[in-house]
Amino acid sequence: MSYVDEVMQRIVEKNPGEAEFHQAAKEVLESIRPVIEAKEDFYRKEALLERITEPERQLKFRVPWVDDKGQVQVNTGYRVQFNSAIGPYKGGLRLHPSVNTSIIKFLGFEQIFKNSLTGLPIGGGKGGSDFDPKGKSDREVMAFCQSFMTELHKYIGANTDVPAGDIGTGAREIGYMYGQYKRLTGLYEGVLTGKGLTYGGSLVRTEATGYGLLYLTDEMLKMNGQDIAGKTISVSGSGNVAIYAMEKAYQLGAKPVTCSDSTGWVYDPEGIDLAAVKEIKEVKRARLTEYKNYRPNAEYHEGKGVWTVKVDIALPCATQNELDLEDAKTLVANGVMAVAEGANMPSTLEATEYFQKHGVLFAPAKAANAGGVATSALEMSQNSERLSWTFEEVDAKLKDIMVNICHNMADAAKRYGFEGDYVKGANIAGFEKVAEAMIAQGVC
Repeated sequence: MSYVDEVMQRIVEKNPGEAEFHQAAKEVLESIRPVIEAKEDFYRKEALLERITEPERQLKFRVPWVDDKGQVQVNTGYRVQFNSAIGPYKGGLRLHPSVNTSIIKFLGFEQIFKNSLTGLPIGGGKGGSDFDPKGKSDREVMAFCQSFMTELHKYIGANTDVPAGDIGTGAREIGYMYGQYKRLTGLYEGVLTGKGLTYGGSLVRTEATGYGLLYLTDEMLKMNGQDIAGKTISVSGSGNVAIYAMEKAYQLGAKPVTCSDSTGWVYDPEGIDLAAVKEIKEVKRARLTEYKNYRPNAEYHEGKGVWTVKVDIALPCATQNELDLEDAKTLVANGVMAVAEGANMPSTLEATEYFQKHGVLFAPAKAANAGGVATSALEMSQNSERLSWTFEEVDAKLKDIMVNICHNMADAAKRYGFEGDYVKGANIAGFEKVAEAMIAQGVC
């Protein structure tokens, strides 16, 4: 049995029931198989794959808090500090009822290679809780965040582990967590990113993942003789990533025609009304059922179906495994030319393989949605220097990073004989840097 297969088997045996983590590990290990097989004896002796797939530290803790009725509630908190070979752990905090050990480990594992691809000195980590901020009052959210940080603060720091936002964790939640960290430690440091602009946050951080997704998509199309201007785009989700992906798409001359949330989806052939979506989601915190109040000619549909619309480009920006094989078949049949992942692992392995077999340009999440963490690292730099850069400065740095990621993944794929396979290219490029650092630092 090959070294890659041995390690994959061991992962499944040691981590039973963790389907998302198994999926993420399999995708990476299969992609880097040519790299490993070229020096298999060396990597086996170093136990490199065992080390890179085993977190350096896993934290799981209870989070008790009191709701507005005086009832004590208990949630579970997580932080997985996966790999610090190239820098302090960096990765978001997800607040969603679906959060469990498997999801946090899959996200943390992906983060290792995503962070490596940015070219910035940040390692991989992830955390969160099964707490759901939806429908909670500001006081309840504050009570949860303060309790969560009361435990988490023992394990994080500006040069140790720097969490950020993710699904369910926006500026409000980051603010409450930062206030509690400062209260407990007495330290005013860049321990969290995604902070408000009045206390160390960075311009462009809100827009970063969506903007970065479009910068990479645009560059990927250019490398293949195409232009994003004039293209129609299907977007899933309606959070930060989706909203600012649509905003940048308009700026680049493309037209997004769909978006979605957990209850349904919108199709607006004239182009999504971005101001309406921002008001519904960012101001009212409401559902997309209200979209027709702004655009009566648009279509609203319950449930899933955003990938049935005929478009040139698809951008899944909602959650993991939202785009399956049947969706991929529908998109290909409708002539989609490119798919770029805005969410973390939003396409199943079967869907990814189908796109690649049918000549669709496919940019995996660890490359395509790296703009968020890249800008978080830029926020860390500003905090360390006690400086604030302009919007234009940060945006220019973000664009350069995403363009470089695009070319690095393309070059890595070509070096190993997989030209055009950006999944393999992204994984190989991310892995090589981390592996070299781990070997240089000895057995640790």
